[in-house]
Amino acid sequence: MLTSFCILSIMLNDLLQGTDAGGFFIIQDSCRYSARRLLWSFIKAALNREEVVHVLSFEVSEDELKNGLKGSPIERLRFHDAYSDPLGWSGRGAFTVDRFCAESVTALVEPSSPGRRAVLVIDSLSWILRHSGPAAVCRAVRQLRNDGSVVIVGLLHRDLHPRGTVGSLCRSAASVVAVDAGPRGAEAKVTKRLKSGKVLQDEEVFSVDDDLTVVGRSEPSRVRPREPEMDPTAHLTFNLRLSDLEREAKEKLALPFVFTKEKKAALLHTGSGRIVYEPDANDDYDQEDPDDDLDV
Repeated sequence: MLTSFCILSIMLNDLLQGTDAGGFFIIQDSCRYSARRLLWSFIKAALNREEVVHVLSFEVSEDELKNGLKGSPIERLRFHDAYSDPLGWSGRGAFTVDRFCAESVTALVEPSSPGRRAVLVIDSLSWILRHSGPAAVCRAVRQLRNDGSVVIVGLLHRDLHPRGTVGSLCRSAASVVAVDAGPRGAEAKVTKRLKSGKVLQDEEVFSVDDDLTVVGRSEPSRVRPREPEMDPTAHLTFNLRLSDLEREAKEKLALPFVFTKEKKAALLHTGSGRIVYEPDANDDYDQEDPDDDLDV
């Protein structure tokens, strides 16, 4: 069964309606499946909701982006060219990777959207991570999130970075969508962190139509066959199991430090007794009392 009310669409609505205002949203892809059309569907949906969308593009030219957004109201689209000269070698690019910081991004989005929230789409975060490092990127994103005036949607190619780098950046995000190719089509693993600290996770099979509409496929979940349990004592060189006779002998064994009834009765036995002291030849005994001055 196909439905357009998929989890991705619900998350997009929350993002644009202000539920995650000032938030950070990551779309992860890999060489197995490109999530760029999914990113474009977010851009189109934001434009249809009359949001001002800033696209900081390192990997796609302005012509290619506008061609992919055909039929969308692109008059509110603000393209910031980091594609022509991302490293600043020729001096022709409008934005270079070394300029990525909270101050530069804020100056980039403020002039065209005074007094209102803007959506910043970064295509892609991998370019910035490879040349600026995860610490600088996380610091800039945290400052932008705290400001609350910018919603950031970033594309991340996870197979270009160490797992620790991807994890550090994703922990800064309010929502993460990890897409990959699966046996039933494109699969999305969605992780959403609420302000209360609770983490919601879901999985979904989806597709992106020619008009950039995200369509989710609702199917009954498949139960994985249960793997047979392995016996951890199967290949040991010694025996950990007890026979019935060994178990009976173990239960009857009196441990030396266990307080049994017999020991308790012997300690509590009240009877007459006396202390017998036999002097030894080596005893150093003084007839005089050394503490006689303490007598009262």
